[in-house]
Amino acid sequence: MNHNVDFYFSKAKKWQKEIEKLRIIVLECQLSEELKWGCPCYTFQNNNIVLIHVFKEYCALLFLKGALLKDTNGILIQQTKNVQAARQIRFTDVREIDKLAPILKAYIKETIEIEKAGLKVELKKTSEYNIPEEFQNKLDEISALKTAFNALTPGRQRAYIYYFSQPKQSKTRESRIEKCIKPILNGKGLNDL
Repeated sequence: MNHNVDFYFSKAKKWQKEIEKLRIIVLECQLSEELKWGCPCYTFQNNNIVLIHVFKEYCALLFLKGALLKDTNGILIQQTKNVQAARQIRFTDVREIDKLAPILKAYIKETIEIEKAGLKVELKKTSEYNIPEEFQNKLDEISALKTAFNALTPGRQRAYIYYFSQPKQSKTRESRIEKCIKPILNGKGLNDL
């Protein structure tokens, strides 16, 4: 137990009993407790294994390589279609956690074995994503934009592709692209704006 993480559990209002129970279960699996991304993160030999986090409607255990778990109990949830590696188990009541405790420990142990084996989630390459037509036209039209976009990290490229792909209307996609041309030319990611 890392006392630098205690505040996370004491400040929680809605899910306090649930996340305290999750903390006990995870720590019983001999993981180290740290604070990462503002959440309790549990590691094995400095490798991130699982996070505890809260949302308005539920609290959850997030397995960072959850896509590699067998999930024989069918309880892992992919948060969105764009999440490639992580999977959640969601809770709304401490009784659910008590009931699933042995299964949660088994999933954590399986994740530790995945880390020991050095397994990695096969991530989709940025080149495999569909670039919206409006953005592709801009890339073809402005060679400096294409060069700058290709120089961005794959994660920054994907963030822009997701952002440009979300609107249903072409006009909105074009507006988003126009606003982002300068930051892309300056080597900035969407979250750097």
